[in-house]
Amino acid sequence: MSYSWPILSTVTFLPLLGALLIMLLRGNDESASRNARYIALWTTLLTFVLSLIIWRDFDSTSAQFQFVELRPWLGPISFHMGMDGISMPFVLLTTFLMPLCILASWTAITARVKEYMIAFLVLETLMIGVFTSLDLVLFYLFFEGGLIPMFLIIGIWGGQRRVYASFKFFLYTLAGSLLMLLAIMAIYWEAGTTDIPTLLAHSFPRDMQTWLWFAFLASFAVKLPMWPVHTWLPDAHVEAPTAGSVILAGILLKMGGYGFLRFSIPMFPLASAEFAPLIFALSVVAIIYTSLVALAQEDIKKLIAYSSVAHMGFVTIGVFTLTMQGLQGGIFQMLSHGIVSAALFLCVGVIYDRMHTREIAAFGGLVERMPLYAFCFMVFTLANVGLPGTSGFVGEFLALTGAFRVNTWVAFLATTGIILSVAYALWLYRRVIFGALEKPSLRLIKDLTWREVVVMTPLVLLTIFFGFYPAPLLDASSASVEALIRNYESSLAAAEQARLALMP
Repeated sequence: MSYSWPILSTVTFLPLLGALLIMLLRGNDESASRNARYIALWTTLLTFVLSLIIWRDFDSTSAQFQFVELRPWLGPISFHMGMDGISMPFVLLTTFLMPLCILASWTAITARVKEYMIAFLVLETLMIGVFTSLDLVLFYLFFEGGLIPMFLIIGIWGGQRRVYASFKFFLYTLAGSLLMLLAIMAIYWEAGTTDIPTLLAHSFPRDMQTWLWFAFLASFAVKLPMWPVHTWLPDAHVEAPTAGSVILAGILLKMGGYGFLRFSIPMFPLASAEFAPLIFALSVVAIIYTSLVALAQEDIKKLIAYSSVAHMGFVTIGVFTLTMQGLQGGIFQMLSHGIVSAALFLCVGVIYDRMHTREIAAFGGLVERMPLYAFCFMVFTLANVGLPGTSGFVGEFLALTGAFRVNTWVAFLATTGIILSVAYALWLYRRVIFGALEKPSLRLIKDLTWREVVVMTPLVLLTIFFGFYPAPLLDASSASVEALIRNYESSLAAAEQARLALMP
């Protein structure tokens, strides 16, 4: 559907308008802080409503880019934006989580509220830009630009070791992305353009594909993160404020998986086929190793952070099976994890705001004082372990089905991660929620407030809804995934024919 106004640019840059309005607020008193909160909330809500309009008018039967906007910008670089069935759900996830983050920060953030809200609104624009960019340079600017507001969010409003965690996060992700920048330059010299739709139809030489594939892997593996470049994530999660952890787990981690789907596989199919076993090996190690590490944690946030690394292993396994089930499972797993992990970090934030500790040993018996909280935490814990009837089951099942078609050992070893996830998740839930309410500090703890109920309710409903009815998300991406597989298989077939033609 065509519009008389650029709806995609509006959704992308509307948060910047909200940030500008907050900047114009005078003073830093309570009145200015309250106004900043309301401006941020209404801006993110309006952005979410506009993204729902895009979803309503999106043609899920087409694999083409839609809502395309193309304008000359800087020489060969164009302001080219659009979305297909792979990127559209991630835009919707981003705009959905942002109002919840603002509400979750309503009372938790009391210092420099204006700057905090500005950082989140700028971050929203940069995250949406990653999923809507159709020019490599534009994508890189959005991809790297997101580091700055998240660096500030962790470094200013984080915990005691926030400076260390923010610099570690920044340096890890920047170092990987520098290699991607070199690869983008090489792509331009080879193809003469940075336009993504044009590059998707370009055939890169086989040897060049290998180097470009590894350069992009360096960036996406850190962002995802994959083992062994995952060590920045637990520190960043532990020190980040609650809303920072929500965005980090819900959106920023998904940029790595999205990068594989948008660039690595369609642009470098021969290298993707050759090095898929490497991805499988790293993913299996990540699933098993980080699950075992999660079992040893005493900090709730750190346990959930290691759990995120393990769940991202299912994503990379599913994506690189290059089967319909695996690819759709990987995409669905990213979307489901974006909802469930965000909800789990919000649950941690609820009790941290009350008790100012995240140590598992500090809790126990919360079900007696916080039954609503116990119910919400139970739903998200069961979704995290992939219980049928929750959204967590669908993605893992499809990813493992795709893996089983390609390599049964990969599927078998990855499945052990589900068993381990049950062990650490239920162990955490039992120690925090059940047992006797013995600690005096917990006897007066309050259940969820109305604002926290407003935040949790849509997350609970979506977790259960997509567990029973995943079709809206699967149908949205099916045409684009089918086109991706067709192009991948045709590239392999053409390479094989060329190889046979050269044989004596």
